[in-house]
Amino acid sequence: MKTYSLLTGLVVLLALTATAQEKKGIIAEGGDPDDRASARVLYWDQKADASAGWFSIDYGRPVWKKDYEDPAKFDGMTKGKVWRMGSNHWTTLDTSLPLKISGKSVAIGSYFLGLKRSADGARWSLAFIDPAAVRKARIDAFDIRKAAVRFDAPMSVEKSTATADKLTITLSYPKENIKHVTMKLAWGNFVLTAPIEAALAE
Repeated sequence: MKTYSLLTGLVVLLALTATAQEKKGIIAEGGDPDDRASARVLYWDQKADASAGWFSIDYGRPVWKKDYEDPAKFDGMTKGKVWRMGSNHWTTLDTSLPLKISGKSVAIGSYFLGLKRSADGARWSLAFIDPAAVRKARIDAFDIRKAAVRFDAPMSVEKSTATADKLTITLSYPKENIKHVTMKLAWGNFVLTAPIEAALAE
């Protein structure tokens, strides 16, 4: 019995050693086009015939899977965590205008975005991450949990009767009040929204 245990341990040790040896060095991934989208609001000054400012969100489009509709599985993926809110490379907000998102001030610049859910699952928020800090630490979007969240802005959640097969972000606004934009994120059978106010010069 002791001989058997010793042999088993030796086999496991050799297997672990082989696995460790296989993972040495740096490998490369990607290179082919992936499925990305961009939602943008452009403000155009007709009198000056020039841009008055803009903001955009660029993101990857993960496919919704049927098993995400299992509440236990979905909660396990999201509760108390920051999700990268997209697929492959970072989701990015780029703005040439000061914004207020759910009342939070967002200065001109670029931000990596994530989606944060509270530990009890009741609250969702847009998480803002400093791209310079991420680049310095070489953190990939897959490892968003390693990135520090600078601040977050609340989002409202609702269930949808329709199913968005791929993550879809839209920016909509009424023609009579173009400064007030609604960001809508639809994925599967749930929808998140946040109000955005753009600081346009008069």
